[in-house]
Amino acid sequence: MSGHSWSRDAGWLLFGQDTDGDENVKLYAVDTSSGEQRCLTPFDGTRAAVVRIGRATPDLILISLNRRDPRHADLYTLELSTGRLELVQQNPGFTSFIVDDDYRVRFAVGRTPAGGRELLAPDGASGWTVVSVVEPDDARTTAWSHLDHSGNVLYALDSRGRDTTALVATELATGRATVLGADARADVTGMITDIDTHRPVAYWTHHERPTLHVIDETVCNDVAFLNARGIGDWVIGSRTLDDRLWLVGAATDTTPGVTWLYDRAAKTLDRLFVHRPELMELPLARMQSTEVRARDGLPLVCYLTLPRAADAGEPLRATAPRPMVLLVHGGPWDRDRFGFNPMHQWLASRGYAVLNVNFRSSTGFGKHFVNAGDGQWGRRMNDDLDDAVDWAIAAGIADPQRIAIVGGSYGGYAVLSGLTRSPGRYACGVDIFGPSNLETLLMAIPAHWEHERRMLYRAVGDPTTPEGRADLRARSPLHAAGVIADPLMIVQGANDPRVPPAESDRMVEQLVARGIPVTYLFFKDEGHGFSREPNRLTLNAMMEAFLARHLGGGLEPFEPGDFRGHAMEIRQGESLTAAA
Repeated sequence: MSGHSWSRDAGWLLFGQDTDGDENVKLYAVDTSSGEQRCLTPFDGTRAAVVRIGRATPDLILISLNRRDPRHADLYTLELSTGRLELVQQNPGFTSFIVDDDYRVRFAVGRTPAGGRELLAPDGASGWTVVSVVEPDDARTTAWSHLDHSGNVLYALDSRGRDTTALVATELATGRATVLGADARADVTGMITDIDTHRPVAYWTHHERPTLHVIDETVCNDVAFLNARGIGDWVIGSRTLDDRLWLVGAATDTTPGVTWLYDRAAKTLDRLFVHRPELMELPLARMQSTEVRARDGLPLVCYLTLPRAADAGEPLRATAPRPMVLLVHGGPWDRDRFGFNPMHQWLASRGYAVLNVNFRSSTGFGKHFVNAGDGQWGRRMNDDLDDAVDWAIAAGIADPQRIAIVGGSYGGYAVLSGLTRSPGRYACGVDIFGPSNLETLLMAIPAHWEHERRMLYRAVGDPTTPEGRADLRARSPLHAAGVIADPLMIVQGANDPRVPPAESDRMVEQLVARGIPVTYLFFKDEGHGFSREPNRLTLNAMMEAFLARHLGGGLEPFEPGDFRGHAMEIRQGESLTAAA
């Protein structure tokens, strides 16, 4: 399931669901009175998404659907009671639209030929008129957000003329822009808006830790009240139409998520449920944050979790060097964050130090930081990981002979790149649906990513020129497979539309042909990620056994029949159930 939402009158629960991870999402509705479930977009090979749920029309929502052209999603109104669709706006090639409360299209967002962004307004004479342009250097850190209720003010997260993203309000009649909030160290990443006017009243930034900044007195008391309750970092999940009741999700680094009911008028906070109650009474390990300097001086925000028995009680100090797992995030236009992290807790409970690194290309730290990764896949992006590992070794945290590198998607590429760049650096690696060949990866971009093609070429490399192809080949682990000297596990989903199975198949073929041991796990009903619990449990068990074999950490014994319903095939290598 890819997200859910309520209709305005709470009569319908809406959710999206693809087929075995193929990312062709159909939209479903569940009648909350009868429990009846209906598919609202029964079209194979299409992607549907909820765009807006209007307050004035509880039975009518706005959705996007790429049924006409797989590359571009058109806008439709959808009548929930009947399933009737009506075209609102055909998409001639834009990435998205900005609509008002009445579902009228006010702006479109497109890509420039160079990989920037542009904002366009409808023009009765010529179709569309460009009203604002974002150059490529700002394209990953600038995005138009929404209109206020009056339709006269446009809000954006904007890095133009600055490094970090600011929250900016622009009066459409005059063009006057006002900065509502900014932080010199980190981008504005989200906001709380007034439920009636849609005016931002607070905004979030996240450097080492998340911070909520209040900009409107209407929520000052609410923020102060919730911050004083000791519930950890919190966000608003949903609100009643009169904005009196908030559902608040909160967690700390040592407690799993809790959902609270906050009554703004009565100033009461009631715990509704704990997401993982079996973990509440367990002694979990704390997460610590720090900045590590890359070799060229770039500051890298990192997160470290130590096993409780190895935590010296001082900042970033271990009682003795530990086996360590370096977890590399995907994207790469994403980031690691402070807070409750199940992977950290699981691995720490098995005796490992766990390290996350926000390497160049990670988001949230300004445009200079994210753009510093352009053209650096397999180069300085990997150097950043190495520099953070060197820091952990020098600090007495990591045993240099027992370090694993683990990652999914881009993180999987970083695993393969790390093992080919520096054989012997890591004791082992786990690549989860990571690309092995950058040239074929870029040539196999899914249709619905077409509008991002130029941006991807700018960031990764251009496969349309001889020079670009040669550079991509030089940074593709597939062509250096023969130098790998460390144990490797490769994990792949059969229906992955972003990193096709051929990426992993060819890498395994190269390793087997050279007599290099590799374990290849193939999941027949997954895509670019793992959504089915039996598959996730099976993968985690295999990973745990693999890490125990090569790093010496703890292992919970298991047998193949322990995870009924999984769809894993071991296409290369042996079962790890007996690993010690």
